[in-house]
Amino acid sequence: MKRTTAPTGGRIPAQPGPQDAPDTTTGGIPGTMPGAGPADRRTLRLRGEQEATHDTRHEHRSRPGTAEGPQAAADPEAPDAPPASRAPEAHEAPEAHEDPPRYAPEWLRLREGADAAARAHDLLDPLRVRLADLPARAGGLVVHDLGCGTGSMGRWLAPLLDGAQHWVLHDRDPYLLHFAAAASPRSAADGSRVTVETRRGEVARLTPEALAGAHLVTASALLDVLTEREVGALAAACAGAGCAALLTLSVAGRVDLTPAHPLDAEIADAFNDHQRRAGLLGPDAVTAAADARAGLLGPDAVTAAADAFAGHGATVRVRPSPWRLGPDDAALTEQWLRGWVGAAVEQRPGLREPAGHYLEERLAACAAGGLRVVVHHSDLLVLCRPTGGTS
Repeated sequence: MKRTTAPTGGRIPAQPGPQDAPDTTTGGIPGTMPGAGPADRRTLRLRGEQEATHDTRHEHRSRPGTAEGPQAAADPEAPDAPPASRAPEAHEAPEAHEDPPRYAPEWLRLREGADAAARAHDLLDPLRVRLADLPARAGGLVVHDLGCGTGSMGRWLAPLLDGAQHWVLHDRDPYLLHFAAAASPRSAADGSRVTVETRRGEVARLTPEALAGAHLVTASALLDVLTEREVGALAAACAGAGCAALLTLSVAGRVDLTPAHPLDAEIADAFNDHQRRAGLLGPDAVTAAADARAGLLGPDAVTAAADAFAGHGATVRVRPSPWRLGPDDAALTEQWLRGWVGAAVEQRPGLREPAGHYLEERLAACAAGGLRVVVHHSDLLVLCRPTGGTS
């Protein structure tokens, strides 16, 4: 990523909770985010019965391994390409829908390169071995991407796997599904075709039936914004379907900034507490309030997920996947800082004044190229016992 000069103003957003788009008045993206930073905090839930299914199966043609960026247009000659296959232009507004977007596509695009560099590549070989051992099936591998956002997981992973693939993209936001379908990879590592289907719905109560026929479940920056109950349901669903799971970029609760600052630890602690706040929204909120498992897992997600999957007899491998941000990543670091500090202040309002000065100092160092940040995450590869659901 090219380095861009970050403004030195350090005003903390007044409402650092989830936002639909960047705060254009301050240049920051307020809010909290899962895993890598606080700007795209997911309030996603996925039901076994989807709210709606939009089939956007289409075939792209290009050289092997090609993956387009989030705003790339689909091949206009692709057979059966739906209207949603074209990514919106910069001046276009999303179509009206009842649920507002939970992410700014601009933020997801900004972090995509850092996400790709951070993911634990050494988990790919055991995943490839598992997938190669599965019985051959017409149409190739079936991959479900949960909380897909603009589809960055597919753009990273599909070109790294051999064989034909059919990706089922899940998200509650039709605008993001639009981006994800339009910018899906054109081909697998060996040139085989990749097709895409989108399913709009909430991310909760996932059932084995919803994953029927799946070979692989993927998600990026999702586990830490689920509750213990939801992670348990995800583990049960994957185990019931007998599929593998690659779950990347779950927040680990540790951030290293160089040079160090006396407030680093306090802000990190406040942010971690913010990550664990009550997570269920909507009609289940009242019931959830009395449920000790209703809070978001935040930095406890990796341990909880590993335990949940192991409880179903799955083999779980955990690897570090840190963001390493330096002078060339100034634009991303700036936005991450604003959200990270903003979430900490939302959690502990007494930090507002000292955190404001802290943010000003950190943004100035970022703009001058003198700040380095390591945001720690973990990736999980889960190999569930195969069942008839993957044949």
